Amino acid sequence: MKKMYVLIGNYGSGKTELALNFAFKAAERGERTELLDLDMVNTYFRLTERGQMTRMKEIRLVSPNYSCSGIETLSLPAEVASAFAMDWDTVVFDVGGDAVGSTALGRYHQDFMDMLEEGGELEVLNVVNTRRPLAGTVEKIMHLQEEMQIHSRLKITGMINNTNLATATSEAELRDGYEIIKEVSEKSGVPVLYTSGKKEFLDKFLAEGHDPKFIGTPIAIDTYMQRDWDSWIKGL
Repeated sequence: MKKMYVLIGNYGSGKTELALNFAFKAAERGERTELLDLDMVNTYFRLTERGQMTRMKEIRLVSPNYSCSGIETLSLPAEVASAFAMDWDTVVFDVGGDAVGSTALGRYHQDFMDMLEEGGELEVLNVVNTRRPLAGTVEKIMHLQEEMQIHSRLKITGMINNTNLATATSEAELRDGYEIIKEVSEKSGVPVLYTSGKKEFLDKFLAEGHDPKFIGTPIAIDTYMQRDWDSWIKGL
């Protein structure tokens, strides 16, 4: 049975990192996996940069045309249709969280509906990092969530607490994110399905005894998209 994960979220939420982790974990379980980069907004952190890594794990990666070519105007390739037409076990979509990114997903609405009618599964996950300005309050998260649903034409089925400050992250980020996202869940009815973070901080957070209802499934993630700033600057 095909299962699709659509990871949607605002700039800086960490959805690209999570998309890689979801795909890699599926491949490690022996599942036939495809990973699609539909983020038409953020041209900086692109899944295409990890193309060799995905190939090594036998994951098929589909990215926007001209991605990583220095050309800022991107277009979606016809290969996106392969997510629905081919016999995958797991398909992971990395989608931009603003109107442009969500609209790119909306054109495949009927394909998602057909997949569900055929017995497939779909999780549309709002990746939330409350340390980012666009997701720093309950009101901002709910507004962005409603906007993403309208433009993507898909109902968000759950949230992921992925609150972090990159290399400055501690368990405090997950704890603060938990409090805000808990309130969002109570007000919106959208469940918290996952809490993600580096294992050392995730374990400390979980040991604090928070309500499992607003934690969901814990996901210890590895970091793949972190920039090697020195090498990047030298390459300019």
